[in-house]
Parts: sequence; structure tokens; C-alpha cells
Amino acid sequence: MPDLLDEAAVAGRLKELPGWSLDGREIRREFEAPSFAAGIELVVAVAADAEEANHHPDIDVRWTKVTFTLSTHSEGGLTHLDFDAARRIDGLAVEHGAR
Repeated sequence: MPDLLDEAAVAGRLKELPGWSLDGREIRREFEAPSFAAGIELVVAVAADAEEANHHPDIDVRWTKVTFTLSTHSEGGLTHLDFDAARRIDGLAVEHGAR
């Protein structure tokens, strides 16, 4: 299993991911999609990526706003898996026109 990151490592990795914020033992980011359908397409793309990586975000959809929350539940906090997933989510959001 991946190792938990300490506070300094989490802070350093967050600096590399604009828009993501720390919320307790999770990182979170909200995206604004150009439409509800585009937001759902983003969710589908992230779901496919998550299945491939076997690391799944919590996802909340509110009309055109899509929020992704990441933590490594099995470890009780943040690991490199969460930051890797956040980076991939950022790329998918760009591809789907979300900001």
C-alpha cells in the first residue's frame, strides 16, 4: 500500500495543483463545465480513468458544477495516488472545457 504523505509533502504537492485545496484528510476541487451534459461527460471520463488506475474520487454534480474529492481511504489520508489522480482530473477537465 502507498505511504501516507506528511503535512509538508501535502503542502508541496498542493502548490503544484492550482485550484485544489486541502480539507482535512482530503483534497478537493470544483470545476465549472460549459453545460450539464459536458459535466456528465467529464464525470464519465474521470470514472474510466479511475477504474483504470483503481483509485476512485468522490464526485458531486450540481448542474454545471462538478466537485472531485480525493483521499486514499484504505490508508486514512493522502498518498501520492491522490495527487496523481488530481493531475489526471485536471487534464480531463481541460479536454472537456471545464474550468
